[in-house]
Amino acid sequence: MPNSLDLPGLPKDQRVVVAMSGGVDSSVVAGLLAREGYDVVGITLQLYDHGAATHRRGACCAGQDIHDARRVADQLGIPHYVLDYESRFREAVIDRFADSYIAGETPVPCIACNQTVKFVDLLATARGLGAAALATGHYVSTKPLASGHRGLFRPADLDRDQSYFLFATTQEQLDFVRFPLGGMTKPETRALARELGLEVADKHDSQDICFVPGGRYAEVIAKLRPHAAEPGEVVHIDGTVLGRHDGIIHYTIGQRRGLGVAAGEPLYVVALDAARRRVVVGPRSALAVRRLVLRDVNWLGDRPLAKLDENGIELFARVRSTRAPQPARLVMDGDKVEVELLGEESGVASGQACVLYEGEGAGARVLGGGWIATSRRSDAAEAALARLADAPQPAA
Repeated sequence: MPNSLDLPGLPKDQRVVVAMSGGVDSSVVAGLLAREGYDVVGITLQLYDHGAATHRRGACCAGQDIHDARRVADQLGIPHYVLDYESRFREAVIDRFADSYIAGETPVPCIACNQTVKFVDLLATARGLGAAALATGHYVSTKPLASGHRGLFRPADLDRDQSYFLFATTQEQLDFVRFPLGGMTKPETRALARELGLEVADKHDSQDICFVPGGRYAEVIAKLRPHAAEPGEVVHIDGTVLGRHDGIIHYTIGQRRGLGVAAGEPLYVVALDAARRRVVVGPRSALAVRRLVLRDVNWLGDRPLAKLDENGIELFARVRSTRAPQPARLVMDGDKVEVELLGEESGVASGQACVLYEGEGAGARVLGGGWIATSRRSDAAEAALARLADAPQPAA
């Protein structure tokens, strides 16, 4: 039987650890690899609040999902282990999420989870078990490159594309991790689950960030950081004070509804000034961004960033998981990595990720990405925000 994971030797001679969340995707991965003859070991990470989350829908890595993963492993006849990573998850993901939100950023905790707990801690565990690879149910794919390493690519099913959440995967990690669902669509995955007789074949997909039930970010932050919700001013970008708010944790860049102020035009949150506890609002035009400065860049391209010429390289950039990649140019300004958007994006906030691609469609290679440190708006918007920053500090 051919080796579907591009591993040396026969499947029966290869141990593969499968990260089993209890959902249909990772369960199908385990089932497929077991059917192909690999020595499969399933591992489920208990990441948070096992008791409270036992019966909550739309979650992962807790309660009912752990039971589902165990049942699937029993059905497939593979060993299964549950590892308690709650303290590690809180330190590496939840606490950082809270601190970032308080600072007025818009963090993406699923990326941080992949970047730390899953592709560092779990990968190390897989190596410790003598595995030749770690396999997951993400909808992306890796392929061998001429360099001898593996590249990361968008999947066949762009509606399920998870490459945005995996940009921080290092080259060393990519060479070890496999994504067997990259060439499949979600309906095909469910059909395979039924073919394999898995009880989770029709299980709903997780929707929420696992520790933020119902998307209620402010409630979670208030519990984690009780003093975070400090009141302050709602200020128009022209400097006019329009009202008061109960804490910047209740707002995100680009927000239109629930601002609690009235004006003669539609208003959007255009900036969050954590130091001054200000929510800055303005017209939609003030949200337009054309240039980004990235920090903590993970570069997966063949040519080192330091060797780019002054014109940079043309590529595609994606600033949110729900948006398609857009034409852009990557340039180096000294040690700074900057992305020039050939069009414009709105609702861009620091703390979000900007992921870079060689192309835009299915199978496009991921060149890496970074976290958005700052963004450049129109000259008029930048000047207005600078005037606000120089204005006197509001009274406590």
